[in-house]
Amino acid sequence: MAKASNVLLSPVYLGPVKYFTKFLLYDGVWIETAENYQKQSYRNRCNILAANGQMALTIPVTKDQPKICTRDVRIDNTLEWQKNHWTSIESAYSSSPYFEFLADDFAPLYRKHYRYLLDFDLDLVRIVLDHLDISPEFHTTGEFVRNPGAAYDDLRERIHPKKRMQEADEDFYPAFYYQVFQDRYGFIPNLSIVDLLFNEGPNAENILKQSITP
Repeated sequence: MAKASNVLLSPVYLGPVKYFTKFLLYDGVWIETAENYQKQSYRNRCNILAANGQMALTIPVTKDQPKICTRDVRIDNTLEWQKNHWTSIESAYSSSPYFEFLADDFAPLYRKHYRYLLDFDLDLVRIVLDHLDISPEFHTTGEFVRNPGAAYDDLRERIHPKKRMQEADEDFYPAFYYQVFQDRYGFIPNLSIVDLLFNEGPNAENILKQSITP
């Protein structure tokens, strides 16, 4: 189980189920905003399950700076990514049991203009936590936490979409839950948290709890 009372996480775009189990395991959740931005991570992508299988949704970001602080990363709004992402989410989950009850809370964010990726990511985290009805509330770092020490478990780079970047996690045992397309693909663990929310609704918190119990 968790060794520290606080955890350091990187920001995510509708992060995976594993990410949100950490909000149950720790008294304090700190999201790192002063790190160097890492491409091809959950910071700007999520994985959903659509009719044709797993689908990665990636938010385009501007490429004018080779190294940039995460909180300064700007979204490339010259592309219609918001419309495309919401259309994909709606297509994938419109037939799920709880989509119609939750969609009205998520959809407005896909019509709002965001300049910075971090603002969009954090607004989504707030909505997710509200529907999961779990605590603790999260905090954001003001400066990069270079030496976390014993006060924090540092998971900033340990929750990653690339298999070669993933590490064993003794606190995560993905519990089975209903998925819309499980008759085609079987159960696929650790998809975006919206997969769990739209399919399980108020039972999502119980699934998270089951996922941290061996």
